[in-house]
Amino acid sequence: MSEQVRYVTNEQGERVGVLLDLEAYNRLANPLALDDECLIGLSRDELQALADSKLAPTAQNQLNDLLVQNAESQLCADEIANLERLLAQVDQLTILKTRARYTLHCLETLATVA
Repeated sequence: MSEQVRYVTNEQGERVGVLLDLEAYNRLANPLALDDECLIGLSRDELQALADSKLAPTAQNQLNDLLVQNAESQLCADEIANLERLLAQVDQLTILKTRARYTLHCLETLATVA
C-alpha cells in the first residue's frame, strides 16, 4: 500500500515540499472529477444556461399537441413514435439540467469550504 503523502525535506530536516500520490492529487486538484454525476469542463455560465434550458419551442408545441391528441386516443403509430421520441428528449434534458444544477451546487459548496 502506497503512502498518500510524502514530505520533501531540506538538509536541516525541515519540510519544504510535499509529494502526493496521484489519487490524493486528483482529489485536491479537481474534486468534481471524482463524481461521475458532475459535468466537467463547463464554465459556471454554461452550467447555468444548461440548468435553465428548455425544449425548443417548436418541439414543445409539437409535444403539447401530441399529448392532447393522445389523451383523446387520436394518434396513429407514427405520431405515437414521435411522442415517445419527444418524451425521451424531455427525459434526457431533465437529466442534464439536474446534473448541471448538481454541479453548480458542488462548485458552490467547494467555494464556501475553501
